[in-house]
Amino acid sequence: MSIRPVLSADTATPTMEGAGVHLHRAFGFHQPEAFDPFLLFDDFRNDVPAHVTKGFPWHPHRGIETITYVLAGEVDHQDSLGNAGTLGAGDIQWMTAGSGIMHQEMPQANAAGQMHGFQLWANLPRDLKMTAPNYQDVPSVEIPEIQEDDGTVVRVVVGAFWGRTGPVDGIAADPLYLDITIPAGRQKRFPVDTRRQAFAYVFEGAGAFTDAADPTGILLEKELDGQELHLRDMSGNRTLVRFGAGDEVVVQAGEEGVRFLLVAGAPLREPVAWHGPIVMNTKEELRTAMRDLREGTFIKG
Repeated sequence: MSIRPVLSADTATPTMEGAGVHLHRAFGFHQPEAFDPFLLFDDFRNDVPAHVTKGFPWHPHRGIETITYVLAGEVDHQDSLGNAGTLGAGDIQWMTAGSGIMHQEMPQANAAGQMHGFQLWANLPRDLKMTAPNYQDVPSVEIPEIQEDDGTVVRVVVGAFWGRTGPVDGIAADPLYLDITIPAGRQKRFPVDTRRQAFAYVFEGAGAFTDAADPTGILLEKELDGQELHLRDMSGNRTLVRFGAGDEVVVQAGEEGVRFLLVAGAPLREPVAWHGPIVMNTKEELRTAMRDLREGTFIKG
């Protein structure tokens, strides 16, 4: 087994989107090849209701899939196909924009004033850019949860993992999307297909993502088979950890434990032409999308 090295560990950047939603962006709009097939990852956790309630009013998407994972509060959504609903705590929505969709997402804080969640964008391959739009809304109760004897908990949102399969299927990126909690002081190994690019996003506690061959100087001095680990730098809240090649990720939880998303997908290795919420392969395809918006022909079928 080869442990994936840590290529980078960076803190998400505060930004504002929609009609004034305060969020943190872990990556997006720059160097898409670094996270291929994923394009953007936003952390919209906030404990100030006024910073989220203006939401993301009607806007277009084409050529991508969006994955929304709600931890606290609710997100009301509507689209141009007549779909409408509400995502609650623990729920997932996987939207395939395909040939084009107009939709809006309006977050609402819970009674404690919390609106916590994430949105990930996945690219669609060239031959599926203009596929028919589709929604998969998955309630929390349908997401398999694995609980180990040592207190580790893994929610399998997408993909197959430790004998369980997530409820979202038919996704072009063939992704793995896990919500992992490791108790204090525990070290765990998680297999990841060598053909996929992978990243982790820490959002509770702290942990060190180790590399047995080379500690990299970023996160850890250690002996994997020893009893004592000397942590030099832990990845804490809102840290994005990007991995190199290998077939497993190793995590050492800190004193408060760690909770993070582990995401992996097969790279498309295709040209990316990007304009806001529309991602195609060429500039001419972008111009066509802009013309469709102006002329009212953006929605197909």
